[in-house]
Amino acid sequence: MSVIGRLVSILVIVLILGLVYWILQQLPLPEPFGMIVKVVIGLIAVVFLLSLLFGGVNIPTLRIN
Repeated sequence: MSVIGRLVSILVIVLILGLVYWILQQLPLPEPFGMIVKVVIGLIAVVFLLSLLFGGVNIPTLRIN
């Protein structure tokens, strides 16, 4: 994958996760659950970004045949 392709992928991931984070801030979640959701979104972002940066790391996905 070229550098431009990786930058576009990173931008798309950041925009999607930022939008999800913003939507979850608008919902009145109780405090422990709100923090757990924010941590999970952060972990997902780190996994996706590391997989893009290191290139060869595959993210396991569910395949339905």
